[in-house]
Amino acid sequence: MSIGNSPEDERPFEDVSEEARPSVGRALKEARLAAGLTVDDVTSATRVRVAIVHAIEADDFAPCGGDVYARGHIRNLAKAVHVDPVPLLARFDAEHGGRPAPTPAAPLFEAERIRPERRGPNWTAAMVAAIVVVIGFVGFTAFKGGGDDAGAKAHVGEGSTPTTGTSASPTPKSSKPADAAPAPSDSAIAAAPQDKVTVQVSAANGRSWISAKDHNGRMLFDGLLEKGESKTFQDSSKVNLILGDAGAIQLYVNGKKIEDQFRPGAVERLTYTKGDPQVG
Repeated sequence: MSIGNSPEDERPFEDVSEEARPSVGRALKEARLAAGLTVDDVTSATRVRVAIVHAIEADDFAPCGGDVYARGHIRNLAKAVHVDPVPLLARFDAEHGGRPAPTPAAPLFEAERIRPERRGPNWTAAMVAAIVVVIGFVGFTAFKGGGDDAGAKAHVGEGSTPTTGTSASPTPKSSKPADAAPAPSDSAIAAAPQDKVTVQVSAANGRSWISAKDHNGRMLFDGLLEKGESKTFQDSSKVNLILGDAGAIQLYVNGKKIEDQFRPGAVERLTYTKGDPQVG
């Protein structure tokens, strides 16, 4: 009988502790659950996206974008769930080829912090916006100026005697509030085509939602008309209107003012055709 260790004792020692130890992702997940935290809680604390947290807990580090970023995520997640990140980083380095060489620059990873990006002024966009504003202002001024000149000619054509000085300009009506929408000029009324229906909607007494359609049901306008604004619609045979607050609206149809006393807040559905205004 030999004296010494048996063959069984001479077998290499098997260290099962390494295999029994949970993986990096599983250790982080178990620590999170033990701390009573959800993935959203961890995301709020670390600024690491929810999808990346789930991937790391499943030991999938590909979404991290590299080992350097993965190590940074592991460190931040470990701190958030109150565990020591050093053993987890050592296990990760052992499984992924060792710790990467240090980078002399500033910290490479900052847990994907969301920071506002500072950009210089976009001079091209500013220039385009300025050009659009200037063109719109010039067009509006030309339109208003043309309407005033035509209004003066219409007064002369109706038989009124033109006078010299400032009396040639229309006398302002003091009975209306200063901020009320001006009534359409006589030239606009006289210029209404006889073979079409022309409807002008003015928000003289307040703002109102309006909708306008032509005889085919095609939408001409659908929106809010602010106080002082006006819209003009034309169609070959018929214009259908819906007024959200009829009491705030003044209507001019085919050159004539509609004298209906609409109640404030009342919703009116109106239809106008060629010739004398007809309410449908």
